Amino acid sequence: MLTSKMDIGSKIRELRLENGLTQEELANRLELSKGYISQLEHNLASPSMNTLFSILEVLGTDISDFFSNQTEEQAVFKKTDFFEKENNELKHNVSWIVPNALKYEMEPILIELLPNGKSFMDDPHAGEEFGYVLEGEVTLVLNKKKHIVKTGETFYYLANKEHYLMNHTNKKAKVLWISTPPMF
Repeated sequence: MLTSKMDIGSKIRELRLENGLTQEELANRLELSKGYISQLEHNLASPSMNTLFSILEVLGTDISDFFSNQTEEQAVFKKTDFFEKENNELKHNVSWIVPNALKYEMEPILIELLPNGKSFMDDPHAGEEFGYVLEGEVTLVLNKKKHIVKTGETFYYLANKEHYLMNHTNKKAKVLWISTPPMF
């Protein structure tokens, strides 16, 4: 019979990082030493049950979730996972390429702008946006100032100004556009 040993240390480290804590911050919340947390994460020490329960409580989980064999969250998405929407009036197609991206820090989309097409106009909001022109040429309008962005070029800006994309050419343009926090 084959058995696999669970890597408790790596799971503790992963949960700690997901919670944005340093080893020292976690140790302080538990009244433990940073060195002990490091030993736990490297499987050089084993926590008592009470210590493990305390660690998991601080990290926002419980013993059953910690030891469950549930599969990891989906990390790879196929075209069948995408949500696509066509807008004939603005002459664009948007593909949300990461399902449920609102729960993440970033939201990537693919936008195809047909000739004379444009994206929705985004009002100023908190966050940042990045784009990479995969095909064609677009005009980034940022607070009424126009910037031409060609295939293979990128754009990046704070989203605290009115902004949108348009395609003034007679060829289709395709852009990978990422917003943080999710806004699309």
